[in-house]
Amino acid sequence: MKYGFSKRVDLPYEKAIERVTAELQKEGFGVLTTIDVKETLKKKLNVDFTRYVILGACNPPFAYRALQAEEEIGLLLPCNVIVYEKGGKTVVSAFDPMVMSAILEKPDVQPIADEVKKRLERVIAGV
Repeated sequence: MKYGFSKRVDLPYEKAIERVTAELQKEGFGVLTTIDVKETLKKKLNVDFTRYVILGACNPPFAYRALQAEEEIGLLLPCNVIVYEKGGKTVVSAFDPMVMSAILEKPDVQPIADEVKKRLERVIAGV
């Protein structure tokens, strides 16, 4: 099952993170959490890993609507966007909220997931 959408970009890793964050803001998202996977794996397991960050993005109006439709949806929030290096390129990916909609089988969540997906697709396209 495909559960996200990705794009390889011709930007250095740090610039890609800045650009993703700016594009998220344009679409009404803030970054609630930033997990530096490389740093965490080095600290916790003393292993080397590629530069990889998980950005927990939230659009409060959509999150509120989704939580009103399904309280347990918090298990699937926030919307994760990742930036990592692979083969000398930077990759930017976002979770497809339509997968969340399919898992829940709640009709009230469908239009919310659809709008969030459109916004996240614009974010990825804008990087």
